[in-house]
Amino acid sequence: MVNNLLLLLSKPTNNALYMISCVLLVIYIVSLVMVFFYALAQLNLLFNYLKANRSKKNENCPKFDLNNPDEVPYVTIQLPVFNEKYVMKRLLKNIALMEYPREKLEIQVLDDSTDDTVIKTKERVAKLVATGLDIVHITRTNRQGFKAGALKEGLAIAKGEFIAIFDSDFLPESDWLHKTITYFKDDKIGVVQTRWGHINRDYSLLTKIQAFALDAHFTLEQMGRNSKGHFINFNGTAGIWRKECIYDAGNWEGDTLTEDLDLSYRAQLKGWQFKYLVDVETPAELPVVISAARSQQFRWNKGGAENFQKMFRKILNSDLPFKTKAHCVLHLLNSTMFLNVFIVGVLSVPMLYIKNYFEDFKGYFIAMSFFAISTLIFFICYWYMYKNVQKKSGLKGFIQYTRTFFTFFSVAMGLSLNNTGAVIEGHRRKRSDFVRTPKFNIKSIDGWKKNIYMRKKPSKNVIYEGILTIYFFFGIVSAWLVRDIGNNHLKTYSEKCWFGLLPCDAWYVPFDSGLIIFHVMLFLGFGFIFYKSVFSKV
Repeated sequence: MVNNLLLLLSKPTNNALYMISCVLLVIYIVSLVMVFFYALAQLNLLFNYLKANRSKKNENCPKFDLNNPDEVPYVTIQLPVFNEKYVMKRLLKNIALMEYPREKLEIQVLDDSTDDTVIKTKERVAKLVATGLDIVHITRTNRQGFKAGALKEGLAIAKGEFIAIFDSDFLPESDWLHKTITYFKDDKIGVVQTRWGHINRDYSLLTKIQAFALDAHFTLEQMGRNSKGHFINFNGTAGIWRKECIYDAGNWEGDTLTEDLDLSYRAQLKGWQFKYLVDVETPAELPVVISAARSQQFRWNKGGAENFQKMFRKILNSDLPFKTKAHCVLHLLNSTMFLNVFIVGVLSVPMLYIKNYFEDFKGYFIAMSFFAISTLIFFICYWYMYKNVQKKSGLKGFIQYTRTFFTFFSVAMGLSLNNTGAVIEGHRRKRSDFVRTPKFNIKSIDGWKKNIYMRKKPSKNVIYEGILTIYFFFGIVSAWLVRDIGNNHLKTYSEKCWFGLLPCDAWYVPFDSGLIIFHVMLFLGFGFIFYKSVFSKV
């Protein structure tokens, strides 16, 4: 097959091949430029983040004095749950320890479960009620609107003027409300969001990669946007809403898979301000199996695309500053970057052959440097995040970071097929059910194996990911094969001489080195996802 391909490309140029090459080149360059623009936005957020990190903005904010009973606001804590056999006991035990005046605190367990956990949760809630805690167990006969529907139904009867929300795998500290509710003294604040922590960060390579990605979002992105008044999103949990803000923005809606992002944008378009507290960490559990990580990534990325379709025109037609509009659009297109990365990856192999066959295309391949520059920008941005979160610096810390970054980058590219499917469905507004991420509460290295909610069958994408692993291995091999097309290797060899100052043999590279590192990362990324999906779960 390889010999036939080389034979085809060694024939004189024909119009059909030339036209196909032109179309592929245009698509390739457009995708590269989109990734580059996103990288530039990240660089801007880095500058914002570093500047905000040096300031003490929160010290000058108006705050409730919780020592004054007249200033203590009524809070309702909502716990939306669905079939949480392994974490419900831990969740309720943790929330019951919340330090806040009992007469100003209500807890709603919004239980959409369809298994026997409903009965056990009811019993546990009854025991907490007996201790004097104001906690109610609310069940629904249907899951209309999924999580958004449950939150909306609970909101209608909530006693609190402020609504704190925690998913079932979150474990807020007992003084969490004292650290967060105080900022609502400013009546323009609609939401206070805290940073996620990771109780099982070091469980496996998969959890380390997820923690790395989330740390970047919760430091560089959230803080970088919020510090300059750009839109951020409530992250679905570990935050508090002002009830008035929810109603003013139109209440919860279940027409996207990321109802949190949807309501966040509607609220900010109404003029509400969001407060992000990077120093308040709320611990949570990361998915420990590849199937759970896949489904979570699919939901988040599809929801992002759905919200782009829903909000794009509203943002453009608003009176927001241009820079805020630009950040909003790139924020909502965040998941679409996976589509661009996937296109760049798939087309990078034929680009090797096109570049070495069509001499008149050579100049256009300067665009390949866009991806290298984008990667360098991400590398620099995430290094500052890593230093601040992990508290690691110096040579040893930098070496650890470099290894972590390229592992993360490779696996992120390996997930690009899964996430591309999500993005395409989101932009097409194809409806699908809200697929929850199974929680584990793992206490041993193989604690995941007995989870009854875990997806048993591999993803339908596994076969394609296996094929792509082979495809990108062929891309690595192609670095050598393309040198034989049209005797270009002779020309390259002569061009490597520095005007006769050094021997040509010192500069001659017997392969096309332009994309080989990229193809190695794609090969490892897709190989990792394929292997974990078929042969290993964690």
